[in-house]
Amino acid sequence: MYQNILLATDGSDAARRATEHAIELSSQLGAKLHLLSVSEDGPQATDKQDEMRTDHQAEANEAVEEAERTAESRGVETSTVVRHGVPQEEIVNVAETNAIDLIVMGTHGRSGLDHLVTGSVAEEVVRNAPVPVVTVRE
Repeated sequence: MYQNILLATDGSDAARRATEHAIELSSQLGAKLHLLSVSEDGPQATDKQDEMRTDHQAEANEAVEEAERTAESRGVETSTVVRHGVPQEEIVNVAETNAIDLIVMGTHGRSGLDHLVTGSVAEEVVRNAPVPVVTVRE
């Protein structure tokens, strides 16, 4: 049923929990695990954007590399990609262009004012994804 599973990771605790779920699903189903991390620009001043972009890119690379090491140590076939952009848009784009059957991602479970201010990447992915989305709470 699921041959290609996409794990969206940012290296957070919630993403690490989602990584465990995605690896277990991939292992049990014999599915390939596609690992994605998205580096995004923050609200920094223009003169600092290049430096911040480099830092975000390094964090994104580390997040997928960590997930890749864990998955491969358990015999799960993987592919990795790091994108730069808006996370929810990039996750949906990768799912649409890579024959993904299922998306797995962590969620921080924010509510109230914090949720209204920061929004939710997971919520936007659930709304716009072309495939089922499994969210794993922190």
